[in-house]
Amino acid sequence: MTTKASWNPEQYLRFADERLRPVIDLIGRIAHPAPRRVVDLGCGAGNALPLLAARFPGATVAGVDGSAAMLKKAAGAGFPVQQADIAHWTPDEPVDVLFSNAALHWLEDHENLFPHLLGSLAPGGVLAVQMPAMHAAPLRAQQDAIAHSGAWAARLEGISSAPPILSAGAYYDLLRPRVNTLDLWFTEYLHVLHGADPVVQWAMGTSLRPYLDALDEEERPLFLREYEEAMRVAYPPRADGAVLLPFRRFFLVAAL
Repeated sequence: MTTKASWNPEQYLRFADERLRPVIDLIGRIAHPAPRRVVDLGCGAGNALPLLAARFPGATVAGVDGSAAMLKKAAGAGFPVQQADIAHWTPDEPVDVLFSNAALHWLEDHENLFPHLLGSLAPGGVLAVQMPAMHAAPLRAQQDAIAHSGAWAARLEGISSAPPILSAGAYYDLLRPRVNTLDLWFTEYLHVLHGADPVVQWAMGTSLRPYLDALDEEERPLFLREYEEAMRVAYPPRADGAVLLPFRRFFLVAAL
């Protein structure tokens, strides 16, 4: 099972430019003539909110997230925010554009979640979603492998990061009968990272959080040391010291 993680907006935003690239790509594919209500579900630190406001200048743009620390950062940009469990969130009134970037993959039972989200839309509304498709990549796979093999295995039993998302075909079969148009695609970004163990620093802002939260102060550095060694092998530095991180993401835009 997954566990709720403590989110650190500063750590997450260390790679703000790289994390914004899929946001920009997804926003650019939303075709709605004049939305009134735009909601970023799982808005995190709120880095997508100004971009959504610029894309839809006539709309009220709001963020919803479960992390108080992330929402404090998001609210600083001047947008209305709501703290809620995004797995069970329902809007007070239908939404014209429901946007979610790198959040829904943390939730299980997508077979019921996505129809529920479609039910939150106004007539003609758009659901726009991006989720990492990295479960089999070393970045993610090594987290589980190290968690299950070290001295901390008993403590981390039942702890994992985000579950695998469904196949593209499964999302098509689930959504196509319910919508007028459906656009699905994958993009693999090649992030050029710098600094000491940058892949580890990347993961510490997202997928590594559940494991680190469950470890005590003595175990955490040892766990990180093993993960650092694995990431150096999987993502070796180039001749100039940069590290290349291929990161695959799944996108869908569904319109009623």
